[in-house]
Amino acid sequence: MQPGADRIEADILRTVLADYNCRESSTVPIKAKERRTGETEWFDLVAIGASAGGLPALSEVLAGIGSSFPAIVVVQHLDPRHKSLLAGLLSRKTARPVKEAEDGERISPNTVYIGPPDQHLLVTGGKIQLAHSRLIRFSRPSIDVMFGSVAATCRDRAIGVILSGSNRDGSDGICAIHGAGGVTLAQEPSTAEFRVMPQAAIDTGCVDHVVRLNAMGRALAKLFVEGKVRK
Repeated sequence: MQPGADRIEADILRTVLADYNCRESSTVPIKAKERRTGETEWFDLVAIGASAGGLPALSEVLAGIGSSFPAIVVVQHLDPRHKSLLAGLLSRKTARPVKEAEDGERISPNTVYIGPPDQHLLVTGGKIQLAHSRLIRFSRPSIDVMFGSVAATCRDRAIGVILSGSNRDGSDGICAIHGAGGVTLAQEPSTAEFRVMPQAAIDTGCVDHVVRLNAMGRALAKLFVEGKVRK
C-alpha cells in the first residue's frame, strides 16, 4: 500500500473509532481485580490480533499461559460466509473460558473473547461492542480497530500482541497501544507461518518485545507478574 493510501486508512480508522465513542475522555476503565497483597494487577486486558496462520499460533499462546490472567480479546480474520468454530477449537487448548464475543457484554477477567466473523470488535467502557461498519485494510473484523479502542479504554494497562498474518492489519493499532503506554509484543517473524503482519508491526518501531511463538505464553505470564519492562 502506498503512503497516501496509508494516510487515508489511518483517517478512516480514526473516524470509525470516533463513531463508536472510543475516546480517552469518554471511556470507563475495566475494573482491575485486587491482588492478595492489596495491589491491583498490572494489566486489565490483553488484545491479540492474528490472520493467516493464526489458529496454531493462538492455540500455542493460550496453552502457554496460566488460568489466572486478565481478560483476553482476540481478532482473527475469518471467512464471513461461514459460522466461526474458533472459540470451540481454542477452548480445547486452555482451561479458561473461551467464547465468541457478544455485543454489549461486560468483560470479565480470566475469559477469552473471540471476535465474530464480519464484525469489528471494540472495547468501550469495559464492554464489548460489535460493529458492522466499513472495512479497514480490507478487513472486518479489523485488528487496528480493536487495538485502537483498547488503547483508548485501557491506556497503559493494556497488552497488545500481533501474531501470524499476511497483511499489515494491526500495525497502526499496535502503535496506538504503545503510544498510550501499554506494552506491545510481536511474534518473531521466523516462527510465523505468515510473517508479513508481525514484520509490519515490528517495522513501525512500536513493538516492545519480539518473541518466538513457543515462548509467547511464558512472556505474557511474566509480564503479568512483573509488570511493564520496556526492551
